[in-house]
Amino acid sequence: MPPFTRSSLYADLVRLGVRSRDILMVHASLRAVGPVTGGANVIVQALLDTIGPDGTLTAYVDFEPFYEDGDEIEIPVFDKRIARAARDHGVLHETMRTSPGALRSDHPDAGVVAIGALAGWIVADHTFCYGYGEGSPFEKIVQAHGRVLLIGPLLDSITLLHHAEHKAQIPNKRIRRYRRLMPGLNGPQWIQFEEFDTSDPVNEKFPSNCFEQIASDYLATGSGSKGSIGNAPSFLFDGPDLVGFAVNWMERFINGSSA
Repeated sequence: MPPFTRSSLYADLVRLGVRSRDILMVHASLRAVGPVTGGANVIVQALLDTIGPDGTLTAYVDFEPFYEDGDEIEIPVFDKRIARAARDHGVLHETMRTSPGALRSDHPDAGVVAIGALAGWIVADHTFCYGYGEGSPFEKIVQAHGRVLLIGPLLDSITLLHHAEHKAQIPNKRIRRYRRLMPGLNGPQWIQFEEFDTSDPVNEKFPSNCFEQIASDYLATGSGSKGSIGNAPSFLFDGPDLVGFAVNWMERFINGSSA
């Protein structure tokens, strides 16, 4: 089979349901896509072709992890201009971060990159505490009726579901408090962060594959779209509908577990 191309990927995206003017949050496994002439850059170009100049392409970028284990370790200052997307998110997210016109939000760990018409609004004013909640890029994507695109079998990786964790009315949410060395007016300074813990399900009663179960149950209702981008099994979700479904799923699960 010959490698996939910008035009063939565009056709796949249109067939899946991606539209002009979409606000699209993407998660991708390039290995699942298969060979592409031009690689990751061409996949980004095909995505931008499909949503057009009035659309906006976004992705979760996070930050390479480090640990405060004592004075013998030199802690880097977070600088969003050069901070690479976390490697476990895949090559596409770093390719987007370094693409022309890309903007990155200020939060080191909940950071989002955006390209396109609403990029400036989406990444602006990203609060350092509860960075998946009110006023965050994730809430803005939902407010703008954004959609989530998974290129590859990535049902457990939908970052927008952390926003659902924030919104869900459930008890005993895990909370993480930590600090990051951030740029300041007079040089680097330590900033305190507080978040609902995103490294594990937000409540200890949830299964470890909570996000995958939510996405699978959502698809089982007939919502969302399924198709292929290149060789990759792919899925397209309506952001507000998925978040609403996830909030209800989490609240029902906790109530059922508590009964």
